[in-house]
Formats: sequence, C-alpha cells, structure tokens
Amino acid sequence: MRALATPLRFFRTYATNRRPRLDAALSLDHFIQRTRVLSFYRAIIRSTRKIPDTKTRAETRKFVRDEFERHRDVKDLGHIRYLLSTGKTEWENMERYINGM
Repeated sequence: MRALATPLRFFRTYATNRRPRLDAALSLDHFIQRTRVLSFYRAIIRSTRKIPDTKTRAETRKFVRDEFERHRDVKDLGHIRYLLSTGKTEWENMERYINGM
C-alpha cells in the first residue's frame, strides 16, 4: 500500500499545479512563434552554463526567467516577433561578454 501513495501524491500535486488549458486552440502562426520562444529560452539557459560564477549564473537565469514571465501574456504576433528579435540581439551581446570571461 505504501508504494501507491507516492505516485498518487505526485499525481495530485501535478494535477493541481498545472496551468489551465488555453481557451481556444493556437493558430499555426502562434504555435510556430511559441516554439521559437521556447527554443530561444532553452538556448539561453544552456548558454548560462558557461558562466563560471554560480551567483552570477543564478542571477542571469532569474533575470531571463523574469523577462519571459513578464511577457507571457503577449498575444500580438508582431509584438512577439519584435520581442524575439530584440531578445536575440541582447543575448548575442551578452554571450560575447560571457565567452570573453
């Protein structure tokens, strides 16, 4: 009986903490942009592994996460594309600095 308690407890926690489903299905353009944003976020997180100082690495990851969270509810495709373009430019500049360390 004890073996069943752990998976059930995990399931209850997972089920209650999930984000609610979207009201409507995403358009193809929104889906593609969402994929690009997630890919960009993962690339940034992978790149932060190169930062030697653990405190600086944690602060950078927190800053990146906060920026993505701040723009989470943006629905306008033009604005999403602008944010991606601006973010990529900023991250490329930051990466040059990180690689120079």
